[in-house]
Amino acid sequence: EYGSGSSRDWAAKGPLLLGVKAILAESFERIHRSNLVGMGVLPLQYRPGENAATYGLTGQEVFTIQNFTAGMPPDSELTLRAERQDGSLVTFKAIARIDTPIEVDYYLNGGLLPTILQGMTAGN
Repeated sequence: EYGSGSSRDWAAKGPLLLGVKAILAESFERIHRSNLVGMGVLPLQYRPGENAATYGLTGQEVFTIQNFTAGMPPDSELTLRAERQDGSLVTFKAIARIDTPIEVDYYLNGGLLPTILQGMTAGN
């Protein structure tokens, strides 16, 4: 379960500060998943029964999210393309663990703070 333990808030800030845009895991600790969305980092979860070994992933791949759209509903399946170091590709589906409509807004705005600032500047 990715994100278990103390300091979950800082655990979400770290990937953001390193430029990470998404995290792919078998499962997420509930509060940490929410914190990732609040930081604008996309939590992606393997489908049930799947994991990195299913696709021969080593952690050295470069990933592309192929069908992310602004109007997607919570917990949508997205297509991921992983390019291995040897140039070969593997394509598979994962679940975008954005669980509520407001979290979709947070993510699309770059996180919770940008969403609040956008609301303030719009006069809401």
